[in-house]
Amino acid sequence: MSEITLDLKGLKCPLPVLKTRKALTRLATGDRMTVLTTDPMAEIDIPHLCSQDGHTLLSAEKTATGHSFLLSKGD
Repeated sequence: MSEITLDLKGLKCPLPVLKTRKALTRLATGDRMTVLTTDPMAEIDIPHLCSQDGHTLLSAEKTATGHSFLLSKGD
């Protein structure tokens, strides 16, 4: 199992969710990815992506500049 960080700070909707989806395609099932964003819509879009595509949202936290999400790739 690997763990990567995807820094998407500064990108506006819909780029954070699109780049997250693309990065997830390169991971193996069970791999974890931390996604860092500053786009306020990511608070809605990233959890929706996880539920729609079968990934697990392990945590979602507000940071000083935006959000940090920890995802686990599903099947």
